[in-house]
Amino acid sequence: MKLVRRKFLTLAGGAVVATALPKFAIAMDYPSRPPRIIVGFAPGGVTDIGARMIGQWLSDHLGQPFPIENKPGAGTQIAAETVAHAPADGYTLLMSSSTNAINVTFFTKHNYDFVLDITPVAGVMRFPLVLVAHPSVPVKNVAELISYVKAHPGELNLASFGYGTGSHLAGEMFKMMVGIKMTHVPYRGSAPMLVDLIGGHVQAAFDNLPSSIEHIKTGKLKALAVTTATRLDILPDIPALHETVPNYEASSWIGVSAPAGTPTEIVDKLNKQINAGLLDPKIKEKIAHMSAVALPGSAADFGRLIAQDVQKWAKVIRTANITLSQT
Repeated sequence: MKLVRRKFLTLAGGAVVATALPKFAIAMDYPSRPPRIIVGFAPGGVTDIGARMIGQWLSDHLGQPFPIENKPGAGTQIAAETVAHAPADGYTLLMSSSTNAINVTFFTKHNYDFVLDITPVAGVMRFPLVLVAHPSVPVKNVAELISYVKAHPGELNLASFGYGTGSHLAGEMFKMMVGIKMTHVPYRGSAPMLVDLIGGHVQAAFDNLPSSIEHIKTGKLKALAVTTATRLDILPDIPALHETVPNYEASSWIGVSAPAGTPTEIVDKLNKQINAGLLDPKIKEKIAHMSAVALPGSAADFGRLIAQDVQKWAKVIRTANITLSQT
């Protein structure tokens, strides 16, 4: 009996090793061809910039190109769905963002489940939003903007970089909390939105600060407030929005995700490399230049951030009764 049991344990142990070896070999061999990173926004915005920054680091250290594929539209739903339905082999990655967490509640119809069909890999960076206006708008601060909109109903538009994005939701929360009406004008990313905002075709927007900072410095845009709880060192003269609108706070993040079921060994390999990249002095300088902070940590840490944001924005959406006819 002992001999049979010993033989069974030997065979079972061999089976475990045999099962583990292919996964280990896959991870060791990964990537054997170029993995693509899908971005849900047009080129030029902060999510795209972050994807190209991390993609270049991974390419330099893993020996394969990590091409960026922009799939804007439907508030990043197209990009996320592409990754959710891709093979779980690590060769189709998503540059996920806080917009994806918002979309869990914002859209009532999905062809995928962001929580169940997408697995977190690594956070990259977190950054504030900024309320910016075209220089022609005759206001100097948030209080004056609120008064102006109330006195000139329908005159000013509030742009965003897409339906259901953090930019859109930040604007809707702002309008709700101060009791004003501004027409929402969505774009397919921050870059095309800024083109029209700088051109005066729309009057104001909540944008990722990294995308707008240079335009603010050159005077092409007027910064009225940042959405963090405190003022920022890089823009010390620009007030936090909550100084005028108590309890207002919003921020955005980006990170890398993969289809659910992607081998843990590949997720760990990518996480390790991305975290190493976030410690690189050149990447740290780029992140600081974009007025952002790095988000190092495990895949589980990134997963917890996503879960917290899903819960936070679900409460805002439901309380404010924010809906889209497109959903």
